[in-house]
Amino acid sequence: MRDLNDKRVLLTGAGHGLGREMALAFAAAGAQVVVTDRAADRVEQTVEAVRHAGGRAVGYPLDITDNGMIGDVRRRLLAEHGPPDLLINNAGIAHGGAFLDVPLEQHHATYRVNLLGPVAVTHAFLPDLIARPRAHLVNIASASGLIALPYATTYASSKWGVIGFTESIREELRLLGHRHVSVTVVCPSYIDTGMAAGVRVPLLSNMLRSEQVARLVLGAVRRRREVVLTPWLVKITPFSRGVLPPSWFRRTCDWLGITGSMRTWYGHNEEGKPRPEVP
Repeated sequence: MRDLNDKRVLLTGAGHGLGREMALAFAAAGAQVVVTDRAADRVEQTVEAVRHAGGRAVGYPLDITDNGMIGDVRRRLLAEHGPPDLLINNAGIAHGGAFLDVPLEQHHATYRVNLLGPVAVTHAFLPDLIARPRAHLVNIASASGLIALPYATTYASSKWGVIGFTESIREELRLLGHRHVSVTVVCPSYIDTGMAAGVRVPLLSNMLRSEQVARLVLGAVRRRREVVLTPWLVKITPFSRGVLPPSWFRRTCDWLGITGSMRTWYGHNEEGKPRPEVP
């Protein structure tokens, strides 16, 4: 979808961070952006930011764990503006810490938002994408969906699920003859948003900028790319894991600092303070 002029892009979790940067990037490319986020004030802020930059945006508060609310937003969007040409499932949360130190409800919440949320939103809007002459579905996963990530077990496994869901829905659409609907999964490493606060960036890598990732997503849509891996260390991860013996791969991840990168994470926790380092 090289020409994004007058295309309608629906984004979840667009109230801040990567979501807001993608809203700005797609609006600058000529698209009308539909901003959704659980927090109504953040929806308004992103809509205003897009309009201030000369783009077009509308917004709806949306909790992607609420199926009724998803349906309401869809009905309002279709009635007030029309169907989306692109859907970007971006909303996500993280709860870090040793598995047993994290309350079970927080593990469940991670799955509800990160995995069940994209499934529910896609289920609601996929018929609209299929009905368009050309459409695109983008799921924001994570590099943690490619490897083990201690101290973020349910976050990582939820992103494994997003990757599997994306690949499966892509193949299903192909077999059903809906090849005009492109599907992309995006697997970035740590991004400079509040969610990554306190992490230790692995060796030979760097903290990604949200605007940088937004540009990569925009480029992937224009080129109909199926997978986006970034930075370079993430790009070689699937190959490395496939060719190295498991023990060698684990030692490599230990040496690079990948397996311990979440030990000091504090992200969007309630106190906003670092957790004590896990020994």
